[in-house]
Order: sequence, then C-alpha cells, then structure tokens
Amino acid sequence: MMKKVLILSTPVGALSSGIGGGVELTIYNLIQEMQGRGHIIKVIAPKGSFFDHADIIEIEGNLHTPAQTQSRQTPVIMPDNSVLANMLDYAYQIQSEYDVIVNFAFDWLPFYLTPFFSTAIAHFISMGSLSDSLDQIMGKIATRFPYQFGVYTKSQADTFPFADKCQCLGSGIDLSLYQFQPQPKKQLAWLGRIAPEKALEDAVKASEITNIPLLIFGKIQDQEYWQTIQNQHPSAPIKYQGFLSTKDLQAQLRDCLGLIMTPRWVEAFGNVAIEALACGVPVISYARGGPAEIVTDGKTGFLVTPDSVEDLAIAIQRLPEINRYDCRQVAEDVYSLTAWGNRFESWLDSFI
Repeated sequence: MMKKVLILSTPVGALSSGIGGGVELTIYNLIQEMQGRGHIIKVIAPKGSFFDHADIIEIEGNLHTPAQTQSRQTPVIMPDNSVLANMLDYAYQIQSEYDVIVNFAFDWLPFYLTPFFSTAIAHFISMGSLSDSLDQIMGKIATRFPYQFGVYTKSQADTFPFADKCQCLGSGIDLSLYQFQPQPKKQLAWLGRIAPEKALEDAVKASEITNIPLLIFGKIQDQEYWQTIQNQHPSAPIKYQGFLSTKDLQAQLRDCLGLIMTPRWVEAFGNVAIEALACGVPVISYARGGPAEIVTDGKTGFLVTPDSVEDLAIAIQRLPEINRYDCRQVAEDVYSLTAWGNRFESWLDSFI
C-alpha cells in the first residue's frame, strides 16, 4: 500500500556534504528504494542539501554540533536560529499530509516533541549511545511508543537502556552501482569521516608495518587531526583520495586488497563495509560494534582484537585467503536495496 513519507534529515550538515557520514547514504538509498516501490517521499533538510531524483525542502538555520564531538554529560544545547527547530516547525505544519515522519536527526529535540505530533514519527537512530540526556529522552519516548525505534544493528541497540524496544533493520545499497573486481592491486583502503573516533592512525600504522599503500577516502571533518596523522607518519605509504561520489569511489575501492575499519567507538553499522563487500573487497575490522555483525571472520574478512595494530597487520597478510566472490554474494543476499526495503516497509507497517 502506497504511503506518503516525510523524512527529517540530520541537522549537522547539508545532504551530499559528507558531514553527516554514513547516514547521508542511508537516507539517499531509502529515498530511491521507497520511491521505486511507489511511495511518495519528501525530505526536510538543511539549506544546500541535494540528492539526484529527490524532493528536498531546504530549511535555513544554524547547524547543530555532531553528538560524537561532545561528552556524555554535555547538556542539551541548541544554536540560535536552530535549523533543526526550523525543520521540525515546518514538519509540524505539514504533518497532516503524510502517513509517517521518519526522523534521522540524532538530537534531543525531535524525541521530546514526538508526543506533540499527531502523525506517527519513526525514529531511525544512526549512532550508539553518546549522551546521557539523549538516552534519557529516547528511553522515555521508546516506552511510550515502543514500535517506533529503528536501529542498524543489535550491537548498536545494546548500547541503549531501551535496547528491547529497538527494531534492527540493517542497511542496504544499490548493488548495480558497485562493480565486482576479482583481481585487486596491492593496495588497501580506508573509508570514512576523518575524525578521532574513526582512529585512522591505526590503519596508517598497519600500512607502515606491511609496507602496503593505503588509499584514504572520505570527508576531512577534523583538519587538525588529519594534519597530526601526517606529521607523525611522514613516511607512511598513504594517499588521500578525497570525498568521492559513489561511482568514482567504487572505481578505486574495488581494486584494493581489503578495506580497513578501525572504529574507536561502537560503530552503529558501517555502510562502508557493505560498499566494499559489494565490490568483492574483504573487510578487516576491529571486533566491536556494527562491523562485527557484518563481517564473517575468515570468510568475508577478519575481525581482530580492538585497538590492536599488530593484529591488523597480521590480518592484512592473510587477505589472499578470502574468496572475493563470497564477499559479493553476502552483499547480494543481505544488503541489497530490495532486502533492506522489505525490512524497512515491514517496520513502518507494524505501527502505522
């Protein structure tokens, strides 16, 4: 049955800017898949947002500070002329035109306002627990609306005190955009926001140990952090490739021996992992958070001791053991847009 869905985007940056990290890809893929199923989708997002084939209402206002850059005890803070407050105000005015609002803003305000909306709000949580005040309001709303909380993975859900209220939906990508490459070059990849919680320096050290070039892709969110890595590892065989479109990214990613994931925190999912698998590229990750649910150790990559650069280096040497066809097959079976769209539709149907 056709639904009219209003998506509330992240308030930390414009869509397609890269500031929002993996949630931007999640929103983009959701739009494409739901539209393909005949649903009517409209997105409310900060000024400057753009996606191909998407109906986006751009809202003026000051961006919010990403939750991962703050401490657990940071009080609830709203910037003057908050873009999120303006987005929610607009959503409140047009809510009667929609069957459901899907909220991707990992912020206190939309959870607090949920009971004041007459249209159901489905909250898709894009990160694990980071804030005491946010956990408190989410827990309160989850108790009152127990079917309306979606997450990527069980590992992510388990960071919250209301884990039993979360529906694990995973993620999905358009596999037609990723070309399988059975014969890689002798190079590695690291992909993500360049910020301290991603621990890029560990992948750089592993690259130094193995003397295998590391291609780095993603938005430089913390310039000082990036400069520190370069200063501390002047001889490392690394090359920054930039923040690329999916087409250009996969054209380089598919030629790599493996993707290195080094999250210092509990990563909610890791869209970069399934992008790599779609190209036939095995994934080496610390055994924590979402990646530990995506990677099958010894089959589609390796899960190593968290924060152990030595174990990363050992796993890199074992990459030839992985059958790259198995990596692509897992992407097709579990992480296609069709499979993910089925899970997302079933979730919405459960409470609308």
